[in-house]
Amino acid sequence: MENFTSLLFPLLILLLFIPIFLSSRRQKKQLAETQALQASIEVGDVVVTTSGIRATVVDASYEETIDLEIADGVVTTWVRAAIREKVPVVDDTEPSGAVAGSVTEDVAPPTVDASADGVASERAVPSNQAVSLEKGDAANGAPRS
Repeated sequence: MENFTSLLFPLLILLLFIPIFLSSRRQKKQLAETQALQASIEVGDVVVTTSGIRATVVDASYEETIDLEIADGVVTTWVRAAIREKVPVVDDTEPSGAVAGSVTEDVAPPTVDASADGVASERAVPSNQAVSLEKGDAANGAPRS
């Protein structure tokens, strides 16, 4: 019995250090992937920052910072470490979800109408019918007075 207890303590220590060792290897691998991503950023890439902003790279010539265009004509400077991921380039030759040679119906998403009694109902608006966003337009419900 004494032999068993003398092996128990080293075995417990070993069992505690195995998860720590494995997690540190995983963290090192993830850090290396992140550094490789940040080093591979080029002008024209679409990226997502750690704060969730999607932007286009305008200037990547500096080692520590990067210039991102977050809207037309709005360029901001970010630290390279703030880049979380590159957005993959999508091939726009076929519409998403469409099968080559298939016919898809062109219908806009449903809109919500509020009737006089306050109950909302949905109706589909054909895409060839323009929906107006003007305040006084009766096509958007009851005119405002």
